[in-house]
Amino acid sequence: MKSYRALIVDDERLARVEIRCLLQEHPQIQVAGEAESVAEAATMIQQSSPDLIFLDVKMPGQSGFDLFERTRVDAHVVFVTAFDEFAVRAFDVNALDYLMKPVDPKRLARTVDRFLTHAKPAAAAQPLEYSDSIFLQSKESPRFVKVGSLVSIQAEGDYTSVLATSGPLGLVPTSMREWEYLLPARHFCRIHRSTIINCELVIHVEKWFNDSYRVHLRHVDQPLVMSRRHSASFRQRFGI
Repeated sequence: MKSYRALIVDDERLARVEIRCLLQEHPQIQVAGEAESVAEAATMIQQSSPDLIFLDVKMPGQSGFDLFERTRVDAHVVFVTAFDEFAVRAFDVNALDYLMKPVDPKRLARTVDRFLTHAKPAAAAQPLEYSDSIFLQSKESPRFVKVGSLVSIQAEGDYTSVLATSGPLGLVPTSMREWEYLLPARHFCRIHRSTIINCELVIHVEKWFNDSYRVHLRHVDQPLVMSRRHSASFRQRFGI
């Protein structure tokens, strides 16, 4: 049985103990560490590369959302908080799930099941070439499309929304992590936690506010936002 590494981030020790104890019922999930602040969590992520993060939202002087500005987060994230006002923003950063304190064991079990579904390898598929075709199992119209015709992929909850040069292709059950694995890195890159673009279709990039950028693409009416966290590698790639 494959196991996965989890990081628990919460400023309250008892809250960390609660999640650790509940996870004992799920042997697939091994707690690799605990952090009581965003800064400590960022360091542990860089050192241990967890697969799953249980992240408190409201901590003294900081927010769990600040973690995404401190370091690259490739793990699946489950927000855990006593305040349901943050739910919408949690899913704006493509969180795997959102749990309310005190955490209900049955609700946590559903979260673990969801994680295990998403964590499965990308169907043992081989990375694609730009000239390849891929079969998209979209709800609207399953079809084969050329990889080079893909314009952008954006996260939509448990699905991703695909735009091609021919127009929107609908929602497909392929995660952002799977897309990053499948698409050729020479031609596609992630500009936001929830957005991957075809770099061959970039028209120009403009500075925006708070050290972020906006990317103008062919076949896209409105520019796409590139987060500060992803801008460094993108600017290096294009010499901006």
